[in-house]
Amino acid sequence: MRETLREAKHTLMPPRDDPHGPLSPLLIVLTVVTGLVDALSYLELGRVFVANMTGNVVFTGFALAGTPGLSVSASLAALAAFLVGAAGGGRLGAGFGDRRLRLLWVGCALQAVLIAAALTVAAAVSGLGTGERYSLILLLGLAMGLQNAVARRLAVPDLTTTVLSQTLTGLAADLRRFGGPGSRAGRRMLSAFAMALGAFTGATLVLHVHILVAFAAPLILLFGAAVAGYVLDRRAGPADSADPAPDDAAPDTGPEPRVAPDGKNI
Repeated sequence: MRETLREAKHTLMPPRDDPHGPLSPLLIVLTVVTGLVDALSYLELGRVFVANMTGNVVFTGFALAGTPGLSVSASLAALAAFLVGAAGGGRLGAGFGDRRLRLLWVGCALQAVLIAAALTVAAAVSGLGTGERYSLILLLGLAMGLQNAVARRLAVPDLTTTVLSQTLTGLAADLRRFGGPGSRAGRRMLSAFAMALGAFTGATLVLHVHILVAFAAPLILLFGAAVAGYVLDRRAGPADSADPAPDDAAPDTGPEPRVAPDGKNI
């Protein structure tokens, strides 16, 4: 338990020698955003996810079988928007190379623009008709595809921000008592808790407060993450060299981290 708490603490407050620097807590914020946005899309936009594409693929199968309340076109629209957003996020990552903090805050800023556009659409109508609903699905899907691609490029282990299946599998499968290498339970549990917290908060805002407040909540978090990333990026300054990718990062999911003059990775 002590080790789990230590890992969770270091995820939220990284030590100076953490190879991922401030990326971890900022990605936890984006994980909360995922829960908020998926709660909003599922409850208000016709039983569709805009971040959890596994769910949409399953929903498409259910809808084709005639399950009431599900829409093939809505699920496919979310999938298409997510893929376009992910392609844009991939292009963004290639453009910034190994400037990981800069990639994060620019990605958050672009997401905030898309969420703000969705908020504007929702605020402009008295009720969500079919056209408005699909507009919101497309805007939110673009935003979450972008987020997922940026998180993949950053390659911080167990902090994908949108997918928990592998994180939870590692939590159980890597336990040392069962012969595993160590489950990093603190970070993985924190990631799951962040998404659950976002989902709970988003559902509460939709069901008991107002849909516009539910749109505003992820927008505020994205704006805060963008500002924090910008300030930290400016403080770090230009990098003089680049270290190899951390040993626990997937070899094909992100660039090599840069090292600022003070020794911190950016």
